[in-house]
Amino acid sequence: MRERLPEYLKRPIIDTEKTREVRKILKVNCLNTVCENARCPNKNECYTKHTATFLIMGNNCTRNCRYCNITCAKPEPLDSNEPKHVAQAVKALGLKYAVITSVTRDDIPDGGAQHFANCINEIRKLCLETKIEILTPDFKNNKNALDLIIKAHPDVFNHNIETVKEVFKTARPQGNYENSLDVLKYIKDNSDIKTKSGLMIGLGETFEQIESTMKDLKNVECDILTIGQYIQPSKEHLEVSKYYTPKEYEILKQMAKDVGFKNFQIGPLVRSSYNAAGLIK
Repeated sequence: MRERLPEYLKRPIIDTEKTREVRKILKVNCLNTVCENARCPNKNECYTKHTATFLIMGNNCTRNCRYCNITCAKPEPLDSNEPKHVAQAVKALGLKYAVITSVTRDDIPDGGAQHFANCINEIRKLCLETKIEILTPDFKNNKNALDLIIKAHPDVFNHNIETVKEVFKTARPQGNYENSLDVLKYIKDNSDIKTKSGLMIGLGETFEQIESTMKDLKNVECDILTIGQYIQPSKEHLEVSKYYTPKEYEILKQMAKDVGFKNFQIGPLVRSSYNAAGLIK
């Protein structure tokens, strides 16, 4: 029997003129969001603030991570007009801080790195003052792909470690914990771009393992850390092993400080791009 969702993890449905306007802008530009596809609990709050996280390169992912609600299926061809549409939506929404993520595209030689770069370049053409954060897959640790990202120079490069090392292969059978750390290290070693990573908790990890993951991220000079509660999207996905309490999140915040993180966001409903602009200092 599945454990009931604690009240502090529930969010009300919000339907206002602002949320409808955001949906309209996204629809007009034929854009997807991770807010919708990954069933983010903060979607309506963010839409109310006139913001969203763009999901590029289609709705279908080439990997089948056991926690994720995005469909694993044969992906669609890349839309060469998508970078311009993203830029137009950023301008229409009046975003001062834009976050772009994607499905994983192992079917493309560079994993879609050039497509990310094109999105960054198109936004810069239309919105000179807008800061840009990208949340990327691991690109199979392809250094040529990472060089394309470095050349485009987003303000923040985010790649999520997602889980502690001991849970990683269960949650991300097609991923690699060390590769994810290497990706973050390569960006840091070869640019002045701020790096960011995050993980979900509630998949069977211990506090010691969370601390060890924090230290691994700090060792590759990751600048920004996010931690939030895993919520099972459906019965087909990994079950939640534990709902962390608000008090336990306070323990994790102190742990992050002790490890050396100055910029972090840790809480039940924290997600990678939630209030992302506030973490840039």
